[in-house]
Amino acid sequence: MTAVVIVVVVVVVCGALAAAAVLAWPHARLGTSDDALARVVLPGYAGRVTAVAARSAVEGQVPVDLRQGKLWPRGRLAVGERVTVELTVRRPGWVGWLVGHVQRRSFTVETPSTHLLGRWLQVQAGAPVTVAFDAPVALVSLAGAPARSLPAPRAVVPVGLVARGPHSAGAIEIAAAARSWERLPAPVQVIWFPARPYAQMLAQPRPTAPLAPAQQLTLTFSSPISDVLGTARPRLSPATPGRWRALDAHTLAFQPSGYGFGLGQTVRLVLPSAVHLAWQGGAGLTHTLVWRVPQGSTLRLQQLFAQLGYLPLAWQPTGARVPASTGAQLAAAVAPPAGRFTWRYQNTPAELRELWSVGRPNDIIRGAVMMFESTHGLAVDGFTGPQVWQALIGDVVAGKVRTSGYSYVYVHRTLPQSLNLWHNGRLILSSPGNTGVPAAPTQLGTFPVFEHLASGTMSGTNPGGSHYNDPGIRYISYFNGGDAIHAFNRASFGTPQSLGCVELPLASAAKVWPYTPIGTLVTIEG
Repeated sequence: MTAVVIVVVVVVVCGALAAAAVLAWPHARLGTSDDALARVVLPGYAGRVTAVAARSAVEGQVPVDLRQGKLWPRGRLAVGERVTVELTVRRPGWVGWLVGHVQRRSFTVETPSTHLLGRWLQVQAGAPVTVAFDAPVALVSLAGAPARSLPAPRAVVPVGLVARGPHSAGAIEIAAAARSWERLPAPVQVIWFPARPYAQMLAQPRPTAPLAPAQQLTLTFSSPISDVLGTARPRLSPATPGRWRALDAHTLAFQPSGYGFGLGQTVRLVLPSAVHLAWQGGAGLTHTLVWRVPQGSTLRLQQLFAQLGYLPLAWQPTGARVPASTGAQLAAAVAPPAGRFTWRYQNTPAELRELWSVGRPNDIIRGAVMMFESTHGLAVDGFTGPQVWQALIGDVVAGKVRTSGYSYVYVHRTLPQSLNLWHNGRLILSSPGNTGVPAAPTQLGTFPVFEHLASGTMSGTNPGGSHYNDPGIRYISYFNGGDAIHAFNRASFGTPQSLGCVELPLASAAKVWPYTPIGTLVTIEG
């Protein structure tokens, strides 16, 4: 019994010693490295590394090399990427029977990250612009240039620019990595201001540059927003739909919504506190900045009116159509796409064809603007302002097309005088009519109808100086000052008898009137 106990005790003690040996025997481990992914640490008698495998959740298998005790990735890894490394170690043969011949160990390492210590700098005139990081960097890209390795890692990096004067504010995009084998992260913008004792501001775009209707306005301050403006926000005039948001501690941005700032609009921004505009000289402070939004292009106006059925022409884009979204249509209003106009009708009157000019103001487009204004309840002035563009783009986005066709009136002053009504490719009516007498002739030219009355009173002065007042005149379409197409009771038609108007028999005037809404063109020719 005593011998058995002794044997058991010996076995237990030996097992305990073996377990202790396994636990206490030196193990391979990973340490940090100033340039490699990691450093393999092998204490005495730990053995030798026979295999290394690395894997990341992002890259999958990561090829690595072990050189002079350091682990180097063969390809580029992202900044801050977590990598699992597995080491296979062969232990010395003389101790393998006790602690195991092979040991496998897994470690997780993270590729190093660096961060700028400041993105908003104040630099003395004549001093180089430098950026500082919280740790040395080995790889740098400035202003989008290809990445370059530094001769030696450093925490302070010059950007290659000098603050040349008291007004030399600027910005540059910088991307940097701590290791030469890392992929550069997304660039970060660094902004510098001249060293001054008061708040400064940079605006993008600058007020001297045009402001696109849907463009974001960005204001960057030399000090935190809360220090410069408190909780107040800038005010825009005219009021513009959209919202202000802080992009970071120093930067405010306004993103317009809907129809944006308005084509052709003058935009004023009033700051709650005065600042110095960093690109300007002197020491003056200001509250107000002004931008000009470009006018909508005449060419795009013509394209849209053709699309919506307000012209006797059709238009087809050369490439893809502009998407039916407000933002896309606003952009196209300033930079119109290429395309081609064609006449809708083969027998379009020569008088009407002669009025057309692509991309330039003309009577056809002026009449279309007035017709559109009248249709949408806007002031009929023939001027394409922000309200007209907004309504026009609204119709395009909604697919609201005018379907009542295109009418044109041309009047011959030669004897026998006549009025001709053309609509959608055919002559609807040709009627004798009267134009003005030699003392009050009907002016030659093309004019859009600007007032359309079923009946009214016409008054004025006769050539001899007396006055007339004729109530109950029917089917009136004013086109040039007091001149109008209208019905009038005459014994005959076809000769000059009016005081500048185009007089028609009642039946003819009744037929013409529905075809001559506001904006319809009337040409008086000799």
